[in-house]
Amino acid sequence: MAGISSFKDLECWKKGRFLRIRVSEVIKTFPLIEKYELISQMRRASRSVTHNIAEGYGRFHYQENIQFCRTARGSLTELQDQIDCARCEGYIDEKIENELNDMALDTLKILNGYINYLKKIKG
Repeated sequence: MAGISSFKDLECWKKGRFLRIRVSEVIKTFPLIEKYELISQMRRASRSVTHNIAEGYGRFHYQENIQFCRTARGSLTELQDQIDCARCEGYIDEKIENELNDMALDTLKILNGYINYLKKIKG
């Protein structure tokens, strides 16, 4: 992986970062009744994606990195369910739902590619 000197160079982290920022913007429009529920859950899930990619990158063994990436993948799918909840509750419209889901799916595809790469080089 030429040109990779930090977790911030990973495409999956970059995509996750854009998703995290967008989720942060969107949840600011939710009603206060959701402050300790859906807002908090979506904030934590979106942050968990990049946190786990970064932590995995900092591990010395490929298998550990893979496991943290799998946790990030789980957080992405959790976030997709939370996006669905937000749509069902009427907090976001279909356009924002599609935008967030597209970002999550894009991140997921790149993350899966990174996981497959790590599996191959670990031997």
